[in-house]
Amino acid sequence: MFEELDYQSLISRTFTELYGSSPAIVVRAPGRINLIGEHTDYNNGFVFPAAINREIIFAMSPSTRPDTSLFALNINKGALVNHKKLVPKSNPAWTNFFTGVVAGLQRRGFEIPPVNCVFGGDIPNGAGLSSSAALEVGFGTALTQLFGLSVEPWDIIQIAQKAEHEFVGVKCGIMDMFASKMGKKDHAMLLDCRDLTFDYYPLQLQDHSLLLIDTRVKHSLASSEYNTRRLECELGVTVLKKHKPEANSLRDFNSFEVEELADELPENVFRRCRFVTGEIERTQAAARDLKKGDLLAFGKKMNDTHRGLSADYEVSCRELDFLAAEAARFPDEIPGARMMGGGFGGCTINIIKKEFEEEFKRHIELSFTKQFHTAPNFYDISIQDGASVIS
Repeated sequence: MFEELDYQSLISRTFTELYGSSPAIVVRAPGRINLIGEHTDYNNGFVFPAAINREIIFAMSPSTRPDTSLFALNINKGALVNHKKLVPKSNPAWTNFFTGVVAGLQRRGFEIPPVNCVFGGDIPNGAGLSSSAALEVGFGTALTQLFGLSVEPWDIIQIAQKAEHEFVGVKCGIMDMFASKMGKKDHAMLLDCRDLTFDYYPLQLQDHSLLLIDTRVKHSLASSEYNTRRLECELGVTVLKKHKPEANSLRDFNSFEVEELADELPENVFRRCRFVTGEIERTQAAARDLKKGDLLAFGKKMNDTHRGLSADYEVSCRELDFLAAEAARFPDEIPGARMMGGGFGGCTINIIKKEFEEEFKRHIELSFTKQFHTAPNFYDISIQDGASVIS
C-alpha cells in the first residue's frame, strides 16, 4: 500500500492525466471496525463501531459530458454511469455503488450533473472492513460538497444504505455507513439502530492496541447466507410476536423470552434469535465496561460473541475459528478476540498488549500457514474521523 500522502497525490495525479485538469474536490471516506454488536443492526439492536485508518479517496470535478465517468485506480478500470438510466448493472457490477447514490440523491429532489471521478484506497476487499460503505458514503459526500447541496449526514447514510439494498443487492443494516460518515478520532460509537441515537466513547486501550488478522478468504456463502440470516431473524419475530403483538424486531425481546419460547421456533431460528438477543444485551454491557476502562471484561464479551457467531449464528469458518482459538491461548496478553463482519471469511479483531503484538504475529503466521497453506495479513488499526473533504 502507498503512504497516505503519496496515495492522495497519486489519485489527484491520475485524475489530471485522465481529464486534463486538477480535481475540484478531494474527499476521503474510511472503512470501519466493529468492536462488538455483530448482526444486531438489522435487528434494531446496538452496535459499537469506529472509523479506521483505512480509507478510499475520491477526486472529482463536474463534467461537460452526458455521463459520469468513473475510474477505479485499484483495478485500473473505468466505467460510465448514465444519469438518465439509473438501474443496477451486472457488468461492471462495481458501478452499482455509485449509481445507487446518484439515484438516492435524485429521489430526494436534487439534480445531480455528471462528474469525472477517480477513486482508490487501501481498504482490503473481502476483509470485512466495509469498503462498500466507504465507496457509497465517500461518493455521496463528494457529490454534495461539490455541488453545495443541503444534505444532512443522516441523509447520506440512508442514501448509501438504500443503494446497498436496491442496487448492490445486500440487505445490510445501517452500521457500516454510519461509522464511515460519523466516526470520531480515538472514539468508538454506541449506536442504537432502532432510533439512530448514539454516543461517543473514548477508546482508552492503555498498553493495548487493536490488531486485525485477515484470513484472506471469502467463502462463497457470504452474501447469500447474510440475507438468509436476516430472513431467519424476521421469521423468529413473526413467531415470537404472537406473545408480544407490539414487537417489531428482535430488539423488542430479551434472551430470557427467547429461551422461554424455544419450543415454538424451528431449531435454527431459535439459535439465531438466541444469539441476536444475547448480543444486543452484551453490546450494551460491553460499552459500560469500556467506559470504566475494564478491558478484561470487555474482552471476555468479545470472546463470547465469537462463540455465539460460530455456534448459534453459524457465520464463522475454519480459518476464523482457528484465529480466535489461537488468541484464546494467551488470555493475559489478548483479553478479547473475535471474528468481525458478515462472516465466512474476513478478519478477526484482537485487543492485544503492544509488547506482545510482534511475537503473536510471528506465531500466527507460522501456525496459520501450516494449517491452511496460505499466510494471513495483519493490519494495525488506529481510530480516525469519518468522511471529510481533504482539499
